Amino acid sequence: MDSLLEVQRQTHEEIERFDTALYTVLSRPPLNQEASLQNEHKASQILDRIVARATALNSLYEDEDARNAESESLSAQGKANDLSEFYARLVKIQEHYGKYPDSTPGGGFDLELASFLDGPGQEDEDYDEEDPIALLFSGEESYGRYLDLYSNHTAFTNIKNVGKRPTYLQYLDLLIAAQSQPVHSDLSKEARFTKDYENYIKELHSYLLSFVKKSQPLHDVESEQKRADEEFKKKWDANEIAGWEAEKPKTDANGGAGIWCAACQKHYSKQTVYDAHLTSKKHVKASQKQATSDAPPVNPNGKDAPEVHTISLSQTSSATNRIVNSAYYTHLTTSLLVTLVPVLNETKSNVERKFSLTAREREQELTEKAQPPPPPANTDGAADEEEEEEERIYNPLKLPLGWDGKPIPYWLYKLHGLGVEYKCEICSDHVYMGRKNFDRHFQESRHAFGMRALGLPNTKHFHEITRIEDALSLAEKLKQEGRNEIFEQETMEELEDDEGNVYNRKTYEDLKKQGII
Repeated sequence: MDSLLEVQRQTHEEIERFDTALYTVLSRPPLNQEASLQNEHKASQILDRIVARATALNSLYEDEDARNAESESLSAQGKANDLSEFYARLVKIQEHYGKYPDSTPGGGFDLELASFLDGPGQEDEDYDEEDPIALLFSGEESYGRYLDLYSNHTAFTNIKNVGKRPTYLQYLDLLIAAQSQPVHSDLSKEARFTKDYENYIKELHSYLLSFVKKSQPLHDVESEQKRADEEFKKKWDANEIAGWEAEKPKTDANGGAGIWCAACQKHYSKQTVYDAHLTSKKHVKASQKQATSDAPPVNPNGKDAPEVHTISLSQTSSATNRIVNSAYYTHLTTSLLVTLVPVLNETKSNVERKFSLTAREREQELTEKAQPPPPPANTDGAADEEEEEEERIYNPLKLPLGWDGKPIPYWLYKLHGLGVEYKCEICSDHVYMGRKNFDRHFQESRHAFGMRALGLPNTKHFHEITRIEDALSLAEKLKQEGRNEIFEQETMEELEDDEGNVYNRKTYEDLKKQGII
């Protein structure tokens, strides 16, 4: 079984079977986020194996000497009817299968291929605990749906000279803005040239790169990073990286480059400053040292021109390594953030949603996530027939379903205006179909939670208000008019004494202080 030609044939067969398995995995319908991501990881692993076998097969084809020697030994060229080598190998194969009659060629490969064709949910009951992909993500990342940037946000706020420290939502907005400009381009050079910023941007790039590999295994992020690396080197050598250009020397009022002191090897922009330093001890000492020297130093760039230093990636000193690294990782991080803009938007929406929840609702949400998924629905014959009947309902206009599970009449659809959309920004841009549903939603929990998140009471004064800006403006106007009673409802609470009498909180506390209750 060690024949070179047989290894080539077997490798071709494995590549073809991997191609079939790849099609099977990618053609599975995405039941949910977890199943879709599992299929993508399996497809990525299959592609890695195809590439590895194709590389090995190419090396076998390039070894022409070994292939020619193999062909000559089997064909017995130049020898009359000499097939001894062929029959010797045939005897070895027969002896092997005689000793191991149950062995099949490629048995290990069949097990490897079967591991990719097992669909999600076909393992044992401990599937969630043994899922290797779930172990790649933290709880905040929610199986690759959101980003966990809390530690990066903390590192960013601890950078020196960062200015006003943003909140977590404002920090996410700064990263989302990277799709139109380099990330953190609004920071001052004093902040971007620090060691803290270099460490921060390296950690941010490392996290984003690992997240893309985990959440988008089929995305060729390595090629994108390689192109970004080449682009950075070209732009850096040309001094075209925005915000990291080399500073130009200052000129005096006459347009000259100032005055150069050969003794001190220093440039002075004004005549008065130059005259004042002539009497200093440092200048006198430097002049004496220059007088005793055989070759006094001169300005290499001209008589009165300052020396200009340029930073190159090929020749960087220890003083500029930090600046080059910061600019380099900033450029690579920007390219990653452009890819992750949809995930950043989903992360921001999720954070805003969590801010509107109470502590009890957050605990309930965590409890629901910890519960195992529900078992698959019963698939007996009767259930299949009912599902088929429901799927066969003819509804080309996409009309709402009535109490009997069938589309309502079209005239009733038009009568109630169910084709008109009403969007409410306070409800996170939720769309309500029909005027009746729109009017009803002002008393529902979704709208009440949105008003509570804005710090406003859900009273009749805010009826028909759907924009956040309008609601805040109306609240400010009511406060200026002295209509504070509408805000007292949020803090009013009815209490009951031992005899069953009901009082509001203020009256109850007054009566309790007087000892009446």
